Formats: sequence, structure tokens, C-alpha cells
Amino acid sequence: MWVLSLIYGKEWNKTTLQKISKKDWIALTIVAVLAGAVVPGLVFQALAITGVNNIILIGRLQLPLTIFLSIWLLQEQVNRWQIMGAFTALIGVILTVVLQTPEMKMINMEGAEVGLGEILVAMSAVISGVSTIIIKKSLSHIPIGIFSIFRTALGTVIFFFIALILYGKNHFMDVFSPFLWKWMLVYGAIIVVLGQLFSLKGLRATTVSEASLAGSFTPVVSILSAYLVLGEVPTLAQYIGGSVVIFGIFLSQVGVHNSSRLPK
Repeated sequence: MWVLSLIYGKEWNKTTLQKISKKDWIALTIVAVLAGAVVPGLVFQALAITGVNNIILIGRLQLPLTIFLSIWLLQEQVNRWQIMGAFTALIGVILTVVLQTPEMKMINMEGAEVGLGEILVAMSAVISGVSTIIIKKSLSHIPIGIFSIFRTALGTVIFFFIALILYGKNHFMDVFSPFLWKWMLVYGAIIVVLGQLFSLKGLRATTVSEASLAGSFTPVVSILSAYLVLGEVPTLAQYIGGSVVIFGIFLSQVGVHNSSRLPK
């Protein structure tokens, strides 16, 4: 928040703000609540009860959903390779869920047991996909600084109250810890700020489907990081599901490459 304010604080002036309509502020608020509070809340809760690799792979559910919504709501043109890749990635997500051995908190759904953490991640992927469509459809004209600061500020406040309700005030007992703030500054400045800015600039410069496909390289980097940093070795189900997801990404990238070669 502080870093964003230093970079984009000048955009918050009377002239610029007067150009933003009431409809734009409503859309900004919806995205701030969904992407800035609800999605992080679901992911952090899932992290407490399931493995990082599960979260990474099941989060790829966002890929086929976003592509479907972009075709339906934004009338974006995608080719058969991109569609095949999206559904292959979806199959990989399904395999990751159904092949894993039962652990942690489980929910019985018509005879099949599904981890609560996996359900939370799937919900976050759906909400994230919807947020992406809203951003592309209704907020592409909003200055990045205003969008980023508003989403971060409102999302943080709402997330704080959600955490307070779910975990109680003792959850924040170490809030002034120097160790915590050291890593929060690194996380906030590098991961949150740079991640948001690159994501928004990429989304505005390309189609939703292409941006979603590019983001699908996340599993490769994330699973490797989970192994190197956390020592979390992928399970057999994650190897199988992850391999199918990565194959789906490959098919999708073939589609992107073919599209880029077509005359415009």
C-alpha cells in the first residue's frame, strides 16, 4: 500500500477522480472485495489445511473458466488448440483431486471425499476468474494507480475484519514483530506490488485468454519453489495431475503461437 502510494500517489487528484463514474466505482468495489479480500482469505485458509502443491494445481481451474467467460462475455476469439489446452488443464486439476489419498479435513460429496482445502482453492479460482473478466470488461480505462491503491486498501481492510471474525484478535498478537515486518515488506513490495502491476499491464495489453494462458506457467515455478523452500515433495496424484496440466498449457501455447502467425 505504501509502495503503491509512492509510485502512483499523484494519480489521486481531483481531475482524474472526477472522470471516474459511479458505475466504475461500483465495479472497482466489487473487484476489491472479491480479488483483494475474498480470494486471499480462501487461499490462506486452504494453506492451513492442505499442501501448497494442491493449491497450485487446483488453482489452475481458473484457466478454463476464464477462457470460457472471455468467449461468452467478451466475444474473444480463441482457436481449438487453446480450447483443448484449457480443458486438458481442467482434467489435470480433476485428477489431482480424485487421485490423492484422503488427508486433513474432508467433505463427503455424493460418496466421493474431497478435501476442504481443495474446495476453498477451487472457489478462489472461480472468483478470481470472474474478477479478471470484470477488470477487462469494465475497468480497463481506469488508471492503474487508482485501481491498484483502491483495491489494495479496501481489500486489506475487509480482509482484516474477516480474519478478526474467523480467528479472533489473538491472531494479530505478533503484528509488531520485527521478523514479521521484515518479510511483509519484502512480500508487499516485490510480490504484491510488482505482481499486481505486471499482471494489470499484461491484461490491458492482451486478451483475457492469452493472459490466463501465460499465467499458467505458475505451476512449474511454484511447485519447484515449494520443493526448494518448503521441502514439499509432490505426491503421485500431483505428479500425474501436474503433468496433465502442463501438457494442457503446452497445447494452449501452440494455439497462441498459431494465432500470432495469422495476418492481422
